Amino acid sequence: MNPNSERELKASEPVESPVATVPRWRALRRLLRAETVYIIALAAFAVLALLAHLNPYFTWDLKVSSVFNWTTFTPPGLKPLMVFVSIFGNSWIPYALTALTAIIFLMFRCRSEAFGLIFSASGSGFLNSLLKIIIARPRPAHDLIPSYAELMTRSFPSGHVTFYVSYFGFLFFVAYALLPRGSFVRRLALTLAALPVLLVGLSRIYLGAHWPSDTVGAYLWSGVWLAFALWMYRRWKERRTFHQKAESRKQ
Repeated sequence: MNPNSERELKASEPVESPVATVPRWRALRRLLRAETVYIIALAAFAVLALLAHLNPYFTWDLKVSSVFNWTTFTPPGLKPLMVFVSIFGNSWIPYALTALTAIIFLMFRCRSEAFGLIFSASGSGFLNSLLKIIIARPRPAHDLIPSYAELMTRSFPSGHVTFYVSYFGFLFFVAYALLPRGSFVRRLALTLAALPVLLVGLSRIYLGAHWPSDTVGAYLWSGVWLAFALWMYRRWKERRTFHQKAESRKQ
């Protein structure tokens, strides 16, 4: 056979793409499943928010908070741990933490990550403040549940939980998506991002700052908000929305 003909034959053969594509029916099924979860979470939050608006606390709130409180449940080291866990959501710290992390992302030219984090954390904070005003649930009364600190803001939903889910949850996704799979750095980053989210709800109950239902409501709604923020981030990433100007300057 002529070598030229052989090369032409090989060139005409279809080349399989190394990237496996997800079948359309499977992608639609995943989308439907995700939408179902979001709708259920939002419906559960709406019901809980309405009940929280009508009731300063629930019976199970009082039972849980009475048992799991810094004055009644005192294992060695638990109180300092719970205080430390809550530090990142106190006062001005969430704003500084978000701004500093966004600046670090920008230093490494991760513009989509920087704007995605700002959108996730600041957007959730703004909406959470509106929810607190609308629902207007008071903080746990001191004669019922001793509080570690005097707090004047409304109680439902928990602002600490909302910030932790929106901030650390976003960092968890970025670490999962961008860091090398199976690496120690990736495992460490995922652990450090997940632990605050898991512990902050317990810390707010233990310190008497919130009723348990306040933290449940915050986990429900902020989880849905985080999913929306991550969806926006992926769209920005695919379209390279925040990279276009930089790329046009290079050309």
